Amino acid sequence: MSLVLAVYGKGGIGKSTTTANISAALALKGAKVLQIGCDPKHDSTFPITGKLQKTVIEALEEVDFHHEELSAEDIIEKGFAGIDCLEAGGPPAGSGCGGYVVGESVALLQELGLYDKYDVILFDVLGDVVCGGFSAPLNYADYAIIIATNDFDSIFAANRLCMAIQQKSVRYKVKLAGIVANRVDYTTGGGTNMLDQFAEKVGTRLLAKVPYHELIRKSRFAGKTLFAMEDAPGKEECLIPYNEIADTLVQDDPIASIPVPIGDREIFKMVNGWQ
Repeated sequence: MSLVLAVYGKGGIGKSTTTANISAALALKGAKVLQIGCDPKHDSTFPITGKLQKTVIEALEEVDFHHEELSAEDIIEKGFAGIDCLEAGGPPAGSGCGGYVVGESVALLQELGLYDKYDVILFDVLGDVVCGGFSAPLNYADYAIIIATNDFDSIFAANRLCMAIQQKSVRYKVKLAGIVANRVDYTTGGGTNMLDQFAEKVGTRLLAKVPYHELIRKSRFAGKTLFAMEDAPGKEECLIPYNEIADTLVQDDPIASIPVPIGDREIFKMVNGWQ
């Protein structure tokens, strides 16, 4: 049975890059991994495959939405370290619901019997949207992971995600494995003080702290995971948190919890104490 992870977080904070590097760390430790991009711009798996692959919605359009005519080979690309990649895609802007496409992708995976063929399946889900089809991965996930940066907007989004996870946990098995602090800039005296306090408040923990480093940004634009980049100053340091996350997730019973989100107004009040 696959370990299913749903990765969420505020848009634009490096969630897909983080997810791809977690996938790479897991694969290099011997796991058979499937990463599923759930964003209409379909670039989640770009660091793994080095290209924008055909999406599920594009494949379905080619067969007039007859699911039975598609095979796994029609929608899955193999990338770095043998990681299998799938992109849900989305409808043209203004013409449909991207969440519906995510739901269709989940259904197609079930029809193809793919859930039992992998050690780990990671859903990389669009931004902080948790309505409709975009929340569908939480129905199947063992654990959710939130990617966040040490700022108010990111923490506000994380709290909303905790609400969704708490609600889903009533009917499904999903729990929150923790928060990954991304783009932690130690050079300017920055840290994770806000995230540390927020995590304690909602009853979770920081899984790892990914440093703010130019090499990570360069790897994204190069269409590579950090693991595939040539050795350069800082690389080994940057790899540590991804390996830490992978080691934590492959444990037989990793620490996880059902978060207890706080009210929106309480977050605003807490900000004064963080600054």
